[in-house]
Amino acid sequence: MKRFALLFATAVMAASPIAAPAFAAPTADYSVGAQYDTTHVYVPQDQFDTFVASFVATFGGTTSKQGEFQVTPTTSLTKSQLVLTPAGTISVFGFKTPIPYPFGDERTGYLVTDIDAAVKSARSHGAVRRLETFPDPIGRDSVVQWPGGVNMQLYWHTARPNYAKLESVPENRIYLTVDAADAFIRSWTGFAHAKVTADDKAASGAEIGEPGKTVRRVSIDSGYGKMVVYVSDGQLPWPYGRDMTGYAVSDLAATLAKAKAAGAETLVAPVTANHRQTAIVRFPGGYVAEIHQGA
Repeated sequence: MKRFALLFATAVMAASPIAAPAFAAPTADYSVGAQYDTTHVYVPQDQFDTFVASFVATFGGTTSKQGEFQVTPTTSLTKSQLVLTPAGTISVFGFKTPIPYPFGDERTGYLVTDIDAAVKSARSHGAVRRLETFPDPIGRDSVVQWPGGVNMQLYWHTARPNYAKLESVPENRIYLTVDAADAFIRSWTGFAHAKVTADDKAASGAEIGEPGKTVRRVSIDSGYGKMVVYVSDGQLPWPYGRDMTGYAVSDLAATLAKAKAAGAETLVAPVTANHRQTAIVRFPGGYVAEIHQGA
């Protein structure tokens, strides 16, 4: 089982002050499925079990066997466990040693069919490697950065895993200013063979803590799952911008009640904006997540 993934868009570039990179010809789609999109959650190792229990009590699902592994190319040791819920998958890390650079700020891990080809494609679409691809006992991994400083991990298994499809696909929540938004969207959609399903240039800022303001809200779907890009002035109140993933549920009130009973704190009470009800919670160990349902 994967330890570093378990264990680890044309947009109008003239609107951006960043020069458009020279992209290569269209490349293959290396995605496998949204159930293999794992949010990377780093928690203090002494709060590891409490966090995992709280997350499962909130969303349901199962876990892999917990273990202690070296998940980086340099010496380190972390507790690690995969949590598979109907609303999304997370890889949990509780390092027992200092966390080596550049790990700890990658938001997600994406399973790909060919790690070398996927990394080459990402680079041709404007990403840069934060480190070169490295092996692990069951596959290979890389960490890339997209325009705007969006860090992601790409990973490959020697033996492909088999996870059930999700009941609801979570959103990778990206917060950017106009300086980088178009460059990021072009890069990601080109690499991921993604489709922009909505681009609201006058969405309510209430969804991201800026009531009375309008923001650009871009929804993107691909074989890697869902993504929502918020383009704003960047003057975000706590805790917005700290939430990397948004989870879709059928009953927000009931889910928040489960989260509270399991030790999570509601940081932002439900707000109705942009055709959804949305709230933000913080789980034991510090993980901040958005949870929403259709309004």
